[in-house]
Amino acid sequence: MGTKWSAAPWGTALTLVTVLAATAAPAAAHGQAPDRARPAQRIVLTNSDKGPVTASLGDDVEVRLTGYRKDGLNWTWSTPASGDSTALRRTTGRTAPNGDASATFHAEHDGTATITAQRRCRPAPGRLCPLVITPWKVTVEVK
Repeated sequence: MGTKWSAAPWGTALTLVTVLAATAAPAAAHGQAPDRARPAQRIVLTNSDKGPVTASLGDDVEVRLTGYRKDGLNWTWSTPASGDSTALRRTTGRTAPNGDASATFHAEHDGTATITAQRRCRPAPGRLCPLVITPWKVTVEVK
């Protein structure tokens, strides 16, 4: 013989579970954010950037400085560097024959770092350079 069950208690239980699930979801949204890693960002800085810049842990800060030639003089950049800070670690750095310079820094620790480079004149044959050094500097805060 079969057992007869009433569907009413099951329907009530299903409704109760649905209501609890619906009300629990918004409450969780107001609590702490889930522990999901934010994808690392690449922040690109150029000649015109002055800062300050904010980076998150794991981000890369790429510096691309463009040299130029004017009136027979070549204006070239030094390789960008970060001071004594442990917040940013330089992972690449180079200069190019045309005067460009680039570097990439990885945000490793909370703190503040300053990235610097200098633009100088490199004379062409038979030309004299002015004694001018142009600094470039951007402050990066890693949070």
